[in-house]
Amino acid sequence: MKACGLIVEYNPFHHGHIYHIQEAQKVSGADCMIAVMSGSFLQRGEPAIMDKFHRAKTALASGADIVLELPYPYAVQSSDLFAKGAVQTLHEVGVENICFGSESGDISHFITSYTNFKESESSYKHVLHEQMKSGNSFPEASRIAYQQIGLTNEQMDLSQPNNILGFSYIKTIFEHNLPIKPLTIKRTSSHYHDETITSTIASATSIRKQLFQQALISPETAATIPEETINQLAHYKDEATLWHSWEKYFHLIHYRVLTMSLSELAAIQGVDEGLEHRLKKTAHKATSFSNWMEAIKTKRYTWTRLQRMFVHLLTNTKKTDIAASLKNDSVPYVRLLGFTKKGQTYLHTIKKNMDVPVLTALHRHTNPMLAIEERASHAYYSVLPPENRDTLFKQELQAPIKAE
Repeated sequence: MKACGLIVEYNPFHHGHIYHIQEAQKVSGADCMIAVMSGSFLQRGEPAIMDKFHRAKTALASGADIVLELPYPYAVQSSDLFAKGAVQTLHEVGVENICFGSESGDISHFITSYTNFKESESSYKHVLHEQMKSGNSFPEASRIAYQQIGLTNEQMDLSQPNNILGFSYIKTIFEHNLPIKPLTIKRTSSHYHDETITSTIASATSIRKQLFQQALISPETAATIPEETINQLAHYKDEATLWHSWEKYFHLIHYRVLTMSLSELAAIQGVDEGLEHRLKKTAHKATSFSNWMEAIKTKRYTWTRLQRMFVHLLTNTKKTDIAASLKNDSVPYVRLLGFTKKGQTYLHTIKKNMDVPVLTALHRHTNPMLAIEERASHAYYSVLPPENRDTLFKQELQAPIKAE
């Protein structure tokens, strides 16, 4: 069987994701579609609107055959580390292709850009360093550095979020000499950061905004997501009493910052360049998560970077934890969240040739990275009533989802 990999978050799963799966299957000719998905917390430093298990169910009902979890130390990271963990995970399960959505829509532009990047890498690093020294954030400094070496143009705009991620996937494949052929499809209709629903293919950002504003699934929102997503969103809210957003966690991170010492704060992943002082200074006047973010944010510290820092604060993830987890060149295991019958057949054919174990539940294994994963899950469910929290966490200890 031939497999194609997808790198996803499904926050929540919408019609654009169905299009991605269908087009990826078409261009790859794959028999089995494998999604590697962020778990409780996402690449931009946000809690997922509903937990990984309910999101996996929507994917398995909508065209994915296997859903794997991207480990937390890779999931809540900048694009290059996020890409490394996701691509390496898909490599371990033997995918022949990875297909991603992009603003470019032409894989040759990514490959040409990678070749040009390697030829001018020293110049890129020099400009990046100078721009960072001048006070620019990493994304802005990187955009300027790409522009300086001729990589940001009409054919390949490396200021666009999906192009940036796609370029990171390409770098991982080529720099690790992986036997994976990358493919891309052009994103349709809405843009990644669009906050308004304008068609039945809407951005996840706009869908979440509508859900949080209305606290229900309106007809306008329902038109943008498949029936299974509607079902799982409703089911999760019934089980958990809420959909997750940063404001639900404000009191927890506020308490942590107020009670931690400067040295304890500085040990947390993402608390760099004296940010512990800024956290302490702004905490006393913060009245909400968004209010606190506005107070901390500067030209140098982007919203995304600060959100990732707050995730690590919430989960008590230290710099030493991340360094220990990422010291090896590949992922230490593959975490299986769910599969269809076709996915189960594929797993049976490749398991004997895999170099890393397939994990099916937290309690059966002792890899140190799983300790971080367990903390992240506890932190994610911590805003729920105790009885709901316990019930939902037990999913971590049970067998993977078997979809019909």
